[in-house]
Amino acid sequence: MRLNGLSKNMAALLLGGSVLAGTSAVVLTVHASDQASKAKSIGLVVDNQPLANEVKISTSFAPIVKKVIPSVVKVEVSIPGKETEVDLPDNPLQRKFFGDQFGGGHQKFMTPPQSGVGSGVIVTKDGYILTNNHVVDGANEVKVTLTDGQELKAKVVGRDPKSDLAVIKIDAKDLPAITFADSSQSEVGDVVLAIGNPFAIGQSVTMGIISATGRGGVGIEDYEDFIQTDAAINPGNSGGALVDAEGRLVGINTAIYSRSGGNQGIGFAIPTDLARGVMVSLIEHGNVTRGYLGVRIQDVTPLLAKEFNLKNNHGALVGEVEANGPADKAGFKSGDVILEFNGHKVTDSRHLRLEVAEIAPGESVAVEVLRNGSNKTLEVKVKEVPGEEQLASNSSGTDTLQGVGVSDLDSQTRQQLNIPGNVKGAVVTEVAPNSASASAGLNPGDVITEINHHEVASANDAVRLTEHAKNKTTLLHVWSKEGSHYLVVDESNAG
Repeated sequence: MRLNGLSKNMAALLLGGSVLAGTSAVVLTVHASDQASKAKSIGLVVDNQPLANEVKISTSFAPIVKKVIPSVVKVEVSIPGKETEVDLPDNPLQRKFFGDQFGGGHQKFMTPPQSGVGSGVIVTKDGYILTNNHVVDGANEVKVTLTDGQELKAKVVGRDPKSDLAVIKIDAKDLPAITFADSSQSEVGDVVLAIGNPFAIGQSVTMGIISATGRGGVGIEDYEDFIQTDAAINPGNSGGALVDAEGRLVGINTAIYSRSGGNQGIGFAIPTDLARGVMVSLIEHGNVTRGYLGVRIQDVTPLLAKEFNLKNNHGALVGEVEANGPADKAGFKSGDVILEFNGHKVTDSRHLRLEVAEIAPGESVAVEVLRNGSNKTLEVKVKEVPGEEQLASNSSGTDTLQGVGVSDLDSQTRQQLNIPGNVKGAVVTEVAPNSASASAGLNPGDVITEINHHEVASANDAVRLTEHAKNKTTLLHVWSKEGSHYLVVDESNAG
């Protein structure tokens, strides 16, 4: 279960108080190096000093709360009803008693208006407020209530669904703007306070610690780099503040991981280092532009690290390079392992994606890759993210790929499976359900283009490259409808 449109299988809940109708928007961050000067230009207060590390036991956080709580507001939204169409099965009996409009067929319905309550954080004295995209998405009216009881209408300045951030504006002056901390200096174990409006009962403060930083792969947003906390946050806390022990903003509360719908000690906040760049771009341009390389990347697993002779699992493996994209023009190759991007070490594919997104389109950066055991530095000119991501009959069994059937890739097969003409290899016709290949992720319809770094042009090539093999692990480069990627099939423990 998830509020505001997450799948039912996800235990992550957005914290807004209602289900909001979606609207389209330009989803495009500013380069990190520009953040400080741009933040100052719009009136943000930033304190980048790290917290003192001495352990101090305080009997009360009241002084900090009194300082910060005026900066956190209640955000109420109204969403108009909308017409929806459904096809109902024909029901003559129901038509007889209740009329034609209830007898089935193509029917139109008007959904009722909705309302919701979330939170927001005042970031400038002249009325800019940072909140979550899902709090204001689809709203035709937005109202902000200050801690002194003032109710003011707000307008939506800009939204960024990919980070779940939005900026709204009220017409006011001399507001108590919050001070931003450098979230990159936040550490696991730091005390934090969560401030917001849970369940619309009124402003509340809870305390906890930072449980983890750099949390991703949750499946909530496209760009995830969450601060995880055990401070109690609940639906309605969306857009509220996560502050450190000095009252500085370290994150915007956005979601919880819960199977009950309420707090279970796992909450997520968008760190200020990410939020600040998005916010400045929304205020200045109304949208966010992100950098784009034109590669399909994947994490380096222990098996892949072994096959590519890597010392550790760090880096991002290039599975596919988009033709004529920025990476292709810079000389990237499939099989490259990206170790460093723009002077920063790359830990995994998610980390690289966040790094690339922060580069301003048109800027050139240095990228260090590992290719065939040698380090190589490439210079790539980053582009803007496209509107939609673009990535680019004789069956035989193989010796090391047990349970896998392959055939030649002829024109009929291409047409049936919608395989592009530039893809060459052997098409997979069957994969035994309990085989090592199935466990590795190989599926019927995939095209094997390389085996152990050797090109595959036909089914015979696939058989030749896998029969009488000394090694029980096989490295495959595979094309699929989701894009090209590498797989390691380990049959060392196969029956």
